[in-house]
Amino acid sequence: MIIASEGPTHPMRFGRQLHSAANGHLLPVINPSTEQEIGSVPAGGAADVASAVERAEEGGRSWTALSWRARADLLGELAVRLADSAEELARLDTTDSGNPISGMRYDAMRAGEELRYFAGLGGEAKGDSIPWTADQFGLTFREPYGVVGRITAFNHPLLYTVGKSAAPLIVGNSVILKPSEHTSLSSLRFAEIAADLLPDGVLNVVTGTGTEAGAALVEHPRVHRLAFTGGVPTGRAILRAAAEGIKHVSLELGGKNPMIVFPDVDVDAAVRAAVTGMNLRRSSGQSCQSTSRILVHESIAGKFIEALVALVETLRVGDPHRDDVEMGPISFATHYERVMNYIEIGKSEGATLATGGTRPAGLDVGYFIAPTVFTDVDPQMRIANEEIFGPVMSVLTWNDYDEMLQLANGVEYGLTANVWTRDFTAAHRTAQRLEAGMVWINGETSRPAGVPFGGFKHSGIGKEGGLSEVLGYTREKSVIVNLV
Repeated sequence: MIIASEGPTHPMRFGRQLHSAANGHLLPVINPSTEQEIGSVPAGGAADVASAVERAEEGGRSWTALSWRARADLLGELAVRLADSAEELARLDTTDSGNPISGMRYDAMRAGEELRYFAGLGGEAKGDSIPWTADQFGLTFREPYGVVGRITAFNHPLLYTVGKSAAPLIVGNSVILKPSEHTSLSSLRFAEIAADLLPDGVLNVVTGTGTEAGAALVEHPRVHRLAFTGGVPTGRAILRAAAEGIKHVSLELGGKNPMIVFPDVDVDAAVRAAVTGMNLRRSSGQSCQSTSRILVHESIAGKFIEALVALVETLRVGDPHRDDVEMGPISFATHYERVMNYIEIGKSEGATLATGGTRPAGLDVGYFIAPTVFTDVDPQMRIANEEIFGPVMSVLTWNDYDEMLQLANGVEYGLTANVWTRDFTAAHRTAQRLEAGMVWINGETSRPAGVPFGGFKHSGIGKEGGLSEVLGYTREKSVIVNLV
């Protein structure tokens, strides 16, 4: 275990109480723009998770006893506090993750929106009455699980902390968050902001690695509901461990998402959407819903590629705290090495490196990678099938509609897809045949509040972002009433 030595230590927070790790160990907080250690967080483990569960159970009783309206009022006030601290929280995420400040300001704004949205859905966690005879009928009720464990990813720290806590909280659960060990600072600060507003123990943050703190949270016998955002291998491990306790698990996993470009499009508009859809300006391409596979009709491929490379090469890469910078570094060292390795794989497999693939000029320190475009990509290449989770786009061409659909559906993932065409019928028919949980038609990455988000195949289990997520944090109980 690494013992951090520079900068302040940011303790875990179980409700209103601050905690160091029981084992005394710390993890360093590294600024990915400078590669410098700027602090540390506790390397929590099983003992710390047990303490957090105990605190969450105590606080959860008073939280569950409140009416949903009272819980909604408190979450609404929390959204106000979040807005008041939005700039501070955005800058914490930029320092911690390397994501551009503009993107993290958007995340802070969207996090508040999600709190308010889910606060308004509390009354929808309701039951039914089922008539039968004059002397007997049935009722159903929805009850919270109690303690919910949420393990979040590194790419949108604050947004995931806040947005993925809102649904379990509004229906009366207490929450234990395990943020990524690489980006924990805004989660701890958010819990501090909420500490004197929510009942003690309702919102808790355990920091540490996935193999220690994360595994302990998954395996704890009194955590019956779990949700994870991250990669497929970890999702599989969570499912295996949770099976021992027959736990309710939802997973939001990876994607290798196609953007299908028909020959009738406005090429420049489609290119702009391809770059926006890669989330380069928001998270340096580190996004599960990035449009990393561009499937462009061969009749316009030359014009499309020329415009795509030209636009990508205009993106300003550098210090993510600067308002004029569009793309920051990769979030941590081992992931930087992983992305660079995939770039080498693409070159060795015979794809053409059209632009990028190296450290940008003048940025000798930090985990920076120039936005990268590969062309002449064969569907069998690893860069066309495996999630890179970085600023790397692969362009493939097509001319047969059915073969294009086989290509689009021919990976293990099924998270999102994007269809670009002026043909309304072709757009809808293609959307119906795509094996993806969400399909944009002539879109980018934005979605209205309340639209469910979640993937097919290896991209996950369950939906988030709408009413189904709220109901997914309740257990349905049936009561049979006999009139005597």
